[in-house]
Amino acid sequence: MNDQTVASRPRSGDRHAVLTATAPAPIGPYSQAVRVGDDVYCSGQIPLDPVTGALVPGDARAQTQRVLENLGAVLSAAGLDFSNVVKTTIFLIDMNDFAAVNEAYEAVFGDSKPARSTVAVAALPRDARVEIDCIACK
Repeated sequence: MNDQTVASRPRSGDRHAVLTATAPAPIGPYSQAVRVGDDVYCSGQIPLDPVTGALVPGDARAQTQRVLENLGAVLSAAGLDFSNVVKTTIFLIDMNDFAAVNEAYEAVFGDSKPARSTVAVAALPRDARVEIDCIACK
């Protein structure tokens, strides 16, 4: 895969996968995102370095920054950015990380605040502290 965005042919109607090398490759049988018309459904991103595939070190804030960089790369591949995001879901292994995650999150979203859910979970892939998915609209 190169640095160009690759979109698969639509299976039905205007539905197609979004894939970019500037975000981590999926670690399972899923797409980085799926575009349906003007809507883009981004899979959850964890703090993986897109080049090495390794979990980035650091606290919840540092990991959230990497997660948001990964989501930003997927959104960009779909021709969108964070101002297009209408809904996010944040998964945390420790609710004590809530404030640190909010700091990194607010730095990216600013005044363009989407609807959001935050859920505490027992564990995340690769022992990540945070995972975020989103829905964006053109």
